[in-house]
Amino acid sequence: MTVARPQTQDNSHAAPAGQLLISDSQLSKLSEFVATQMGLHFPKERWQDLERGIASVAREFGFNDAESCIQWLISSPLTRNQIEVLASHLTVGETYFFREKKIFEILEEHIFSELIHSRAGTEKRLRIWSAGCATGEEPYSIAILLSKMIPDIRDWNITILATDVNPHFLKKASIGAYNEWSFRDTPSWVKERYFKKTKENRFEILPHIKKMVTFSYHNLAEDAYPSLTNNTNAMDVIFCRNVLMYFGQDSQKKVIQNLYRCLVDGGYLIVSPSETSHVLFSQFAVVNFHDAIFYKKQGAGIQAQWPGIRGYEEIINQQLPAVPELETPEPEIEYKAEKPISEIFPSAAEPKQPIQDIYAEAKALYEQGRYEEAEEKIGGEGGFDAKAMELLSRVYANQGKLSEAVELCEKAIATDKLNPGSHYLLATILQEQGRVEEATASLKRALYLDQNFVLAHFALGNLTKQQGKFKESVKHFENALFLLKKYRQEDVLIESEGMTAGRLMEIIEALRGRFRVASV
Repeated sequence: MTVARPQTQDNSHAAPAGQLLISDSQLSKLSEFVATQMGLHFPKERWQDLERGIASVAREFGFNDAESCIQWLISSPLTRNQIEVLASHLTVGETYFFREKKIFEILEEHIFSELIHSRAGTEKRLRIWSAGCATGEEPYSIAILLSKMIPDIRDWNITILATDVNPHFLKKASIGAYNEWSFRDTPSWVKERYFKKTKENRFEILPHIKKMVTFSYHNLAEDAYPSLTNNTNAMDVIFCRNVLMYFGQDSQKKVIQNLYRCLVDGGYLIVSPSETSHVLFSQFAVVNFHDAIFYKKQGAGIQAQWPGIRGYEEIINQQLPAVPELETPEPEIEYKAEKPISEIFPSAAEPKQPIQDIYAEAKALYEQGRYEEAEEKIGGEGGFDAKAMELLSRVYANQGKLSEAVELCEKAIATDKLNPGSHYLLATILQEQGRVEEATASLKRALYLDQNFVLAHFALGNLTKQQGKFKESVKHFENALFLLKKYRQEDVLIESEGMTAGRLMEIIEALRGRFRVASV
């Protein structure tokens, strides 16, 4: 990755090799800075880690001493690339395949097996997110496990999204080659069946497993989620292990709330044992699988603790007392002709709420992740209003009801055929269903209606990249970059659910960089 480096600073205060001379006041300022800029939490007891990390950052940015680097960081506005470099030195990617075997045993015996069984005869799809994937061992382990469990996996639409804030980790993960250290405490069959040894004595993951995982940059502290744009919606299982420890308490609450919204009802959030908390995860039901705690998203309004598998028999066997039948007399209503209808039925006198107000309230509920309430507010099929039907389609998509989402979106298009946003929304949902050709056609219709639709160009770039059409993909990305130059960095793009022009530009540049690396 190319990073704009500052001019080398005066080294008159440089520390001797191997020795760090950073004052507590400077470390305190740096700690506040990374908390504000990146959401990373470095309390005083972790300042030694911060000190080590900033020494590496100083070398990469061309400074001769760490304190000068700290002063520059605090006083200068940073680009996204510079923030990513900072993150790459302050986060740790210590992981290995099938880390914490007990977690994967529970997935195989209970969670994945139940999901596979329940969907085998209907819509064969699974959506999993490894948030904070580091160098890729976790998402590849998930892909290996699913490949082992599902005989007809080619007939399934499986999404394994793997994201991280560290671009160096993502680059290594996308290459998919590992040394022996990544297989410590890993079952021997994993390396034997799913990797091939290279000339450099490394182990490269097999192509059909590699293809199952999509790696992408995502900052849990800053970027939008859930969102159809970055594919973080309607997840069945989210792994977020050894990530929350980097955030302060306020940031942790925000991240957990967003992850809750990203899950479908009944979906699971998996964190590391050291990160479990009844306070932070109070909106989840607690599921105890043989001393391993998972968090489950229940239906709206249900927040009681989940009893776990062993506790269910006790509940089922309980003798509940019979509820006595109550005799409720019929109310006597006296109707008099001389009374106005508004007195007999007061609600009849109340004017109906304007459609635009209903839509605004439903949209606010949607943005808060209160999907069932948003659906109830809109009612039915959106009242035949294209805007409401499109919003309801988004509600369904975020609940994992993709067939219903497609049907509503198609009805919205039938009502307003010239709306490019509806065609783009339909394409994103079709892509989630694995209907790539139909999604491509829908994106082309969106661009026919609006040639300057940046996100449609970007989405086509991603789709063609997945199909191996790299020249066509680069062309779409270049079209998107050309259009983005007309925007200010902070402008929020239409249909992006919060993504700015500057952020999309950085994502596309990073993708183009990977193309250049792949072509070498």
